[in-house]
Amino acid sequence: MQPFVEKYKKQVTILGSVLAVIVVYFFFIQDSSNSATIETIDQNALATIGSTPNIPETEMEDTPQTIIVDVKGAVKFPGVYTLSEEQRIIDAIEAAGGYTDDANPMLINHAQKLQDEMVVYIPNSSEDALEEMELFLQMTEINSTSSGNSSGKININKAAESELTQLPGIGPSKASAIIQHRSEQGNFRTVEDLKQVTGIGDKTFEQLKDLIDVK
Repeated sequence: MQPFVEKYKKQVTILGSVLAVIVVYFFFIQDSSNSATIETIDQNALATIGSTPNIPETEMEDTPQTIIVDVKGAVKFPGVYTLSEEQRIIDAIEAAGGYTDDANPMLINHAQKLQDEMVVYIPNSSEDALEEMELFLQMTEINSTSSGNSSGKININKAAESELTQLPGIGPSKASAIIQHRSEQGNFRTVEDLKQVTGIGDKTFEQLKDLIDVK
């Protein structure tokens, strides 16, 4: 046995050295790989912490303002309802459960936009035409109770015909035209929009612009 070891001692030494180098190289590679992985994870974590959440643009837009309206008369569940300023009278009626069997919605403008503190009154079929008209006018006046503001100007989005005719150059026909325009087209966004009403030109508007408001 001793002669054999002496004979191959050099070869055994070389083989052992090669194996040692391979083992050391293997552990070095594994350690480098783990360090690189940990560093990548740390960088990703830092990037996530420092980044700003990507909030969809639609979520950042202003949401419609909530308003409170009072639904009365021939509806299934009369009461006070919280709705959106973008909704219309038909939405308020639906929120109140819809019409009763004896409702008469002939004079109701279902497309009119709702306003805060608005009263929506639905007459019933037992009321004659005169009573219906009186109730309709009462509802309009109630909705217009806040048509003025702290500056003393008349709100053309809320004013009744009687208030509009107090303005210079506005008679009953033009007052009716203003009310019809806002019922069909929605509220005026600016006082200049009043010139869109038939019969109101630049000359009339110049007389009115300091006396009216839309808020």
